[in-house]
Amino acid sequence: MMERPAALARRFARNRLAAFGAVVVFLLIVTALFAPWLAPRDPYAQDYQALLRPPSPAHPLGTDELGRDELSRLIYGARISLEAGIVSVGLAVAVGLPLGLFSGFVGGFWDEAVIGRLTDAMLAFPSLILALAIAAVLGPNLVNAMTAIGISMAPAYIRLIRGQVLAEREREYVEASRALGASVSRQIFRHILPNVLSPLLVQASLGVASAVIAEASLSYLGLGTQPPTPSWGSMLRTAQGYLTTAPWLSYYPGLAIFVVVLAINLVGDGLRDLLDPRQRRRV
Repeated sequence: MMERPAALARRFARNRLAAFGAVVVFLLIVTALFAPWLAPRDPYAQDYQALLRPPSPAHPLGTDELGRDELSRLIYGARISLEAGIVSVGLAVAVGLPLGLFSGFVGGFWDEAVIGRLTDAMLAFPSLILALAIAAVLGPNLVNAMTAIGISMAPAYIRLIRGQVLAEREREYVEASRALGASVSRQIFRHILPNVLSPLLVQASLGVASAVIAEASLSYLGLGTQPPTPSWGSMLRTAQGYLTTAPWLSYYPGLAIFVVVLAINLVGDGLRDLLDPRQRRRV
């Protein structure tokens, strides 16, 4: 029986690393939502009297090669990372969940010869390389980058859901509902789908971290967010040319990516321990 949300929240909070990750993720969401009020300056405003200034009271994280405030651009960059993580994983789930349900429940030709082989072919490529190839074909912008990331991540969700469905459809309660004449849709949505949501939620939470890294990588390579829109990946690309003269340009976006990805992974590990019965018994 599923625990009450309050009990789940208390057990989650007892995992200090997961709770720390949740706090960081919450701060990221707040920063992204309230960026116009939190940013001290316009992230696009150029000041040619303050080019490549080191951190100072006027510019706490310094300025870039165009005199733009790094702190303001870092804050606005949180919006891009959060959007890329959520939209990319949402697209991957939207593709992977129905295909995985269909493949695992129906089986036969569609599972082995069509969906299974297509999934195997896509999984043969590293997800970042596949996203890079798709983004290069679609064109360099944020929407295409998120689409490429979502498509490249979808096979992992298809494989996950298919495996869960194959296990669940042989359970006694599913066979009993089938013997009682339950329709296919009732078997899937009433009995199978609720029991595959927990691993899907864990995988999706971990997938957000991968999507943040993928978006930063594509932006760094010029296939993601385009200037002058602030993105942590594009900020690192700019900083590459000033590693000796203005090293602070690389410190803060790199640190932001590291902290956010670490926090999301900690939350994902906490959810896995919370929702996986096998992990729960070990605690």
